[in-house]
Order: sequence, then structure tokens, then C-alpha cells
Amino acid sequence: MDRLQTMSIFVAVAEEAGFSAAARRLHMSAPSVTRAVGELEARLRARLLHRTTRTVRLTDAGERYLADCRRIIAEIDEADGHAAGVHAAPRGTVSVTGSALFGRIVLTPILVDLLDSYPEISINSFFVDRVVNLIDEGFDIAVRIAELPDSSLAAVRVGSVSRVLCAAPDYLATASKLETPGDLAGHDTIDFINIMPRDEWVFERDGKSQTYKTRSRLRANNADVAIAAAVAGRGITRVLSYMVAPQLESGALEIVLPEFTPPAVPVHIVHKEPGQTSGRVRAVVDYLAERLRQAPALS
Repeated sequence: MDRLQTMSIFVAVAEEAGFSAAARRLHMSAPSVTRAVGELEARLRARLLHRTTRTVRLTDAGERYLADCRRIIAEIDEADGHAAGVHAAPRGTVSVTGSALFGRIVLTPILVDLLDSYPEISINSFFVDRVVNLIDEGFDIAVRIAELPDSSLAAVRVGSVSRVLCAAPDYLATASKLETPGDLAGHDTIDFINIMPRDEWVFERDGKSQTYKTRSRLRANNADVAIAAAVAGRGITRVLSYMVAPQLESGALEIVLPEFTPPAVPVHIVHKEPGQTSGRVRAVVDYLAERLRQAPALS
């Protein structure tokens, strides 16, 4: 059994989380799949999988090897496609990562449409509230909402989002006046700590910054929790504008103190340098860039 076939078997076992499921997917016998992975581990002198009677999961070495295998297999598929003269029809798997809520609200509808536009492209999406290392974790594309540090990666700016204060109309109707950030002292606040982890809300007006130290009774590391609490009339929260676009449109929430909104946060598509980018990744980057620049949630 050659190395590429063994890699493909290992990838199937890792993705299916089991030898029997991988065997069904590959139309092989389960003993053949088990033997192939065992021979692979013996050759590498490394344990790639933790096996129990119920589950199969990757070791740390297995996680790294899986990312490398996926990349190598994808590059071989790309080379085969080029040799066959299918440059006009990108194909293969592209992995895309982004934050959890942005992925659900903004990226998922775009990626679903992309599958119709590129029938031979498959998407692996991974939406999580942490910065994914594209190189170490084997991802092709990331959509990041932040000022980007210098790196060897290429970035395409596609828009921006704002940090907004919002509250339910019923709450605002019965609460004390709110004309400046200083008036927040008389209000209930809800902290979404992933956006402002130090309990500080920064405001800006006419080029001058002002900081308000929150004393929130409710702090959440999940935007859905903070938004749900605000909709329920529990106070004022600060989130990124795309997160509350549906609630603002429906009238469940209103933006407050808009004149004190700080500078917008840029949104970028990040990927490998152009010289290292495959045709399928380039196609997905271009599609995402066009659609995100048109997205109402981004300015």
C-alpha cells in the first residue's frame, strides 16, 4: 500500500472517528483499515490515534499529521486537475474558519451559496471564538474581525463592524436619561467579555476618548447570552454591530449613544501569500470578498 493511500485511510479514520465507519466510506474491510493505520504508526514511530472500545480520537501528533495529510492530498488533487486542464473549474476541499457567531450569521449563507457556484468545491467550516493558526492547524482561509499584526499571510479587507451599545425599547422607556457615557452609572449593564475583557467600555467623540468602568451584574463570554439578556430588558450591552443586526431590524433592540461610537473594527479575509495559494482557495477568497463587501452587516 503506497503512502498516499495510507494517508487517505488515516484521514478517513480521523474524520469518521472510527475504523468501521472509515472502512464503509472507503469500501474496504475494517481489518484492512486497522492494519494500514497500524503500519503507518509503526513507520512514523508515533501514536496518531487514541483507541478505546467506543471511540477513536487523535493524539497531538495525529492532529498535526492530519493537517499535513489534508494539505498534501489537496495539493495532489490540485496538480491532477491542472494536468487534466480543468483550471476553469476549481475543485477540492477548502477549510474556512471564523468566529462562532459571525460564522453562523454571516458566513454560513455565503458558503452555502458558494457550493452552488462551484459544484466541485467542498467546504470544511470551523467556527470558534479563538484565533486559529492557519499554518499550524492546516486551514486555508480565516475571516478575522480585528486589526491585524504583521505576518507572512495575505489579507484582503472586506469591510468593518462597529462596537455598539444597545438595549430593549421597554428598558429605555423606564430607565433614567442616557445622553453621555457618564449617565451609564445609573443603568444596568451587561458585559460581553470577549469584546471588552477588562470591564471597560471605550467611547470616542470629536477625536477624544472616554472610558467607562462597568459594574455589571451579568457578564457573559457568549454574545448570544448578552444579547438575549438585553432583549429581555435586563440592561444595556455592548456588542459588535453584525451580532445584533436581526434584533435592530425587528425593533427588539435600539442603539444608544451612537454619537460616542469608537472607530470601526476592520474585517479581513486572511490566507497564504498569493504565490502559495491554490486555485480552489483563490476562488473561495474571491467569492467571499465579493459577497462580504455586499453584506448589510458590514460597512
